[in-house]
Amino acid sequence: MAAYTLRRLLGAIPTLLLVVVLAFLLVHAAPGGPFDSERVLPAEIEANIAAFYHLDEPLPQQLFRYLSNVVRGDLGPSYRFRDHTVNSLIAGALPVSIMLGALAMMLAAVAGISAGTYAALRQNTLTDRIVMAFAMTGISIPVFVIAPLLVLLFAVRLQWLPAGWSSSDSAWRLLLPVVALALPQIAYIARLTRASMIDVLASSYIRTARAQGLGTSAIIRYHALRPAMLPVLSYMGPAVAAILTGSVVIEEIFGIPGVGRFFVQGALNRDYTLVLGIVIIYAALVVLFNLIVDLLYGVLDPRVRFR
Repeated sequence: MAAYTLRRLLGAIPTLLLVVVLAFLLVHAAPGGPFDSERVLPAEIEANIAAFYHLDEPLPQQLFRYLSNVVRGDLGPSYRFRDHTVNSLIAGALPVSIMLGALAMMLAAVAGISAGTYAALRQNTLTDRIVMAFAMTGISIPVFVIAPLLVLLFAVRLQWLPAGWSSSDSAWRLLLPVVALALPQIAYIARLTRASMIDVLASSYIRTARAQGLGTSAIIRYHALRPAMLPVLSYMGPAVAAILTGSVVIEEIFGIPGVGRFFVQGALNRDYTLVLGIVIIYAALVVLFNLIVDLLYGVLDPRVRFR
């Protein structure tokens, strides 16, 4: 397993390099620049600013300089947040985004697996249809629609929960953004779990376990749950990416001081280094979580061998 992990990590280097190069070219191809919103300055001062940030160099030279700094762990200075580096901005905001994403992922896994298993045990009944109808609704409605509706209902109309991050210091301020971020993933996981559990429950070894007198709960716990989780586990890697990218919208709606808000502000302000730094962090997390999912396959299915 150690050799397999090392090969996967080494194989991720070209992927991350390609992501960085493409992101660098795309942000520089966008119209405007990081200092276009400043007041009109003399040409000499504008030239000095461009020279200080190396923006007067040819694009290939800027790319090579940026890659050299990234290899050393330096994501560069922020063009818009004075006296702050991209490293310091991300270091302060990333724990908030990770906490938000982790809570949403745990809620999605627990609720989705429970709902999918419950629907599979009552296949083609009214309960099954209701659960799947809610799942399809959760898949169809995007997070930027779900979040304002939750705020309107629970914060404005009922006044049960705070509407934003700064409106309360209690843990309740996390409830609405976590639920809004988790709802689409709950729907996907519930559908995957239901389909996988139905296939597993129709297997011959499950029929043998029933013939031996095992109850439904014991069969689910000891025989059906682990093999049924393999398709769900395959989805979890991309789901983490969806949670992270979805948090960009959620953090902006609820005013959460996470990486997502910096990403939006950096994109609007053409803060090249800030946008690139966040893209690199997100790409590295996606690669890491996909690797973790592949390694967990061997835990759930002993037949899996890493070569």
